[in-house]
Amino acid sequence: MHTVAEAVFWIALSTLGYTYFGYPLVLRLWSRWASRPVVKAPFTPSVSVVIAAHNEEARIARRIENCLALEYPDDRLEVIVVSDGSTDRTEDIVGRYAGARVRLAAMPHRMGKAAALNRGAAEAGGEIIVFTDARQTFEPKAVRELAANFSDPRVGAVTGELVLREGPEEAPRPATGLYWRYETWIRKAESRIDSVVGTSGSIYAIRRRLFVPLPHGTILDDVLIPMRIVLHGYRVVFDEQARAFDTATVRFEQEFRRKVRTLAGNYQVLRLAPELLSPVRNRLLFQYGSHKVTRLLAPFFLIALLGASAVLADGGYGVALGLQMLGYALAWVGWQLRRFDVRVPVMSVLTTFVMLNYAALLGLMLFLKGRCDEPDLWVKT
Repeated sequence: MHTVAEAVFWIALSTLGYTYFGYPLVLRLWSRWASRPVVKAPFTPSVSVVIAAHNEEARIARRIENCLALEYPDDRLEVIVVSDGSTDRTEDIVGRYAGARVRLAAMPHRMGKAAALNRGAAEAGGEIIVFTDARQTFEPKAVRELAANFSDPRVGAVTGELVLREGPEEAPRPATGLYWRYETWIRKAESRIDSVVGTSGSIYAIRRRLFVPLPHGTILDDVLIPMRIVLHGYRVVFDEQARAFDTATVRFEQEFRRKVRTLAGNYQVLRLAPELLSPVRNRLLFQYGSHKVTRLLAPFFLIALLGASAVLADGGYGVALGLQMLGYALAWVGWQLRRFDVRVPVMSVLTTFVMLNYAALLGLMLFLKGRCDEPDLWVKT
């Protein structure tokens, strides 16, 4: 019994260590020795900015004005707002801006974000499509920076950087900043080697001719679209010079629901595109497995690690058990404090870690229940 428990303990610990520390280390070394620079140069192809919106009357005017003020030739940029069955004043507000540079594509009833993006892509006339949401704003040079990457014929898609702030001019929250710095660093390293394995849904651009309509109910368009482009032999790169700004979610419950939805979407992507797990089809299988798949498996290894520690519970294993229990206790306290918008750095890191893994479990349940294809899963947070 102890031999099995020891094997489980070390397998679980090694896998978790690789997931969160080993893979970044591999990327660090790999990106230093095998960097593939993008041939980025001034380039102004025609661009269609597609904004999927549902009941966004409070934000849509600001979003359109932000896009129209971008540092990009007026005659080379259009804005397409797809109203996904909005029942408020969203369509009336967009109508005020309608003209040569702004178009409204109104869907008669709510069909979900995937259908809205499909409609927007079908309406787009630009060589490049930039996908974004209603709640973010772009830095003035964002689209110009994105477009410059397409001067390299190997590039099929580009993702910018999402910057989260407390308010319009505030710095990121500490815990959110740590999480995003970790993710951003990984994306930079993956991009230097070849391609990222997912983009930011708030700011990414693709060659229009590479767009393939999304299946109904797709949750993670920002993973499925770029990975399909990778499967066609193109690079998907990260450009930190193209930035979008958003306000950090204030309510912890909202952020948690968003994580559950996102992680359910990662399971859905594997169902929609099983070829992503093929070493023949997917040249990024190592990166995809290390970045996406191992994180889906991490909750199970955490449970196995705790169980094995409890069975062994002596010597070093007893210390490991105690450290795990302490970590979960601090995470729980941090969880409670977040409800009152109070953050203690160490507790916040542990809370975020536990929250993500708990969300992965709930995301799997959501996926197994077959609820991933429901349009209502597109919930604004």
